[in-house]
Amino acid sequence: MTDNITDIENELAPQTEYTDDNIRHLSDMEHVRTRPGMYIGRLGDGNLPEDGIYVLLKEVIDNSIDEFKMHAGNRIEINVSENLCVSVRDYGRGIPQGKLIEAVSVLNTGGKYDSKAFKKSVGLNGVGVKAVNALSSRFEVRSYRDGKVRKATFERGSLTSDTTEDTEDENGTYIYFEPDNTLFVNYSFHNDIVETMLRNYTYLNTGLAIMYNGRRILSRNGLKDLLNDTMTNDGIYPIIHLKGEDIEIAFTHTGQYGDEYHSFVNGQHTTQGGTHQSAFKEHIAKTIKEFYGKNFEYGDIRNGLVAAIAINVEEPMFESQTKIKLGSLTMEPNGGVSINKYVGDFIKTEVDNYLHKAPDTAEVMLQKIQESEKERKAMAGVTKLARERAKKANLHNRKLRDCRIHFSDVKNERKEESSIFITEGDSASGSITKSRDVNTQAVFSLRGKPLNSFGLTKKVVYENEEFNLLQAALDIEEGLDTLRYNKVIVATDADVDGMHIRLLIITFFLQFFPDLIKKGHVYVLQTPLFRVRNRRTKIKDKGVLAEAAAKGDGKKSDFVTRYCYSEDERLKAIGELGPDPEITRFKGLGEISPDEFANFIGPEMRLEQVTLHKTDQVQKLLEYYMGKNTPERQNFIIDNLVIEEDLPEDV
Repeated sequence: MTDNITDIENELAPQTEYTDDNIRHLSDMEHVRTRPGMYIGRLGDGNLPEDGIYVLLKEVIDNSIDEFKMHAGNRIEINVSENLCVSVRDYGRGIPQGKLIEAVSVLNTGGKYDSKAFKKSVGLNGVGVKAVNALSSRFEVRSYRDGKVRKATFERGSLTSDTTEDTEDENGTYIYFEPDNTLFVNYSFHNDIVETMLRNYTYLNTGLAIMYNGRRILSRNGLKDLLNDTMTNDGIYPIIHLKGEDIEIAFTHTGQYGDEYHSFVNGQHTTQGGTHQSAFKEHIAKTIKEFYGKNFEYGDIRNGLVAAIAINVEEPMFESQTKIKLGSLTMEPNGGVSINKYVGDFIKTEVDNYLHKAPDTAEVMLQKIQESEKERKAMAGVTKLARERAKKANLHNRKLRDCRIHFSDVKNERKEESSIFITEGDSASGSITKSRDVNTQAVFSLRGKPLNSFGLTKKVVYENEEFNLLQAALDIEEGLDTLRYNKVIVATDADVDGMHIRLLIITFFLQFFPDLIKKGHVYVLQTPLFRVRNRRTKIKDKGVLAEAAAKGDGKKSDFVTRYCYSEDERLKAIGELGPDPEITRFKGLGEISPDEFANFIGPEMRLEQVTLHKTDQVQKLLEYYMGKNTPERQNFIIDNLVIEEDLPEDV
């Protein structure tokens, strides 16, 4: 018995020593590189707006924007070269040259702790540009001040040169950086993501000119321009645009379902809202209700509302370093008026005054609210029954294999990793279910093809069992504030039926929950079309694959495998793995084993984001592709039909 206890104690004893040598101190730059997520959130490769390379760009631009806000320089020049490296030149005051090195390499160092100099700045914690420096393979900063330019260069946060010389250039700051490709693997800046970011800066800073790769971006009407440039449905009355001290709002109603918001704090796009957005939603509905003197429900007032709000707050508090959700409760750090009251008082006064002065607009708005009320009441009975059905369906067993972490888990650090795969058929959902990360990945299984919802009213969301259960699973009946998953991933077969199901699901979202797409939550899973593999012995002369030159005995480990998502990738793989490789064509998700599927839904899974822009003309597109069969659509199908004999013989 004693021997057994001793054995157990030995097993439980630490297997490595813990001494003074284990205690390490990391320099500021080393700490950023060791724990980048603490400073910029996710790394990524640039395919998504929240990827780290855009956070780096934003941190640099924020400093230039703060100079503009201090009335020092009204233009910024930004160049992105070969989608890999960035330069930003402003014409502000220039970083004080005596502290230039510290300002870009020592954490908790900066000029924004003095609220007199930067009263309502975006970045206040002395971290931003230091993180850019640490996470760049090359970083260069120049400060132009009063006929002198001090220039410093760094490599991965380490200083490599520091010079000062005379100059005739205007005052200001120049920063160049190349994100470290050992951290941001295969990264690339995407023009559309960068341009959207820059346009948001100009909407919030009227009069600021941004030169982006030689093209000028400028806004003269602030948030009114933002709505005009981004709305995918026409407003039913002219945009109401109101400005006050430290606050600006713009809004109108459209024919779309649900409500949509763009919110900003000190020029920062708060994509997840916060206290200012919540205050706007509450008080815009309350003010309109009181104006008409009718007992309207807030949901009817906000249905179809598209709005933007921007406020300036002294020393704002955000919920994370990426600054996408405002947590401040007051307009000043040491108390003062609450944000809710500040926003509410402005809306109560200005919106009420506007509606009294614009009776035509008030009448159109009233009709819209009454139409929403009428439709809601017509659905009342159906809605109640649908909610009961969704509850009885026992989602966790019948339709939904849930995950443990949700997007609505405010304090969970991994909440943005939460996702749900929407797939069709038991075999496909079974493969994903067995391969997924149960902490962050949920699976919703469709039964056959969903209904074509184009042209139908929202009543169908509750009458159709699939739509009703999907809405309940996502928890978006009352809007995106309670959305359970950050990524809603449509996972269908790579064939005609799979494409049809994909279009039907996206049509459903476009019809009834367009903000789900506009806010960047909807994706399509890219799964491989081919598996190309060959025995290691046959590829022993292929350079980097030489380490695989071992005799094969038929086991999986004796093969080198390439998964190919296109014909070009298939041909490349054949060239790498020849001669005579084994080629498998995947025709459905259910054909891919769970072991293999784990390769496609892990950290490196390929996702194509579903995007929506004003130029897309959503209603016309839906009517053309999802509406009644027309000669025009028939001709389009015939003209774009791929005949089987046109395909490669081995496909």
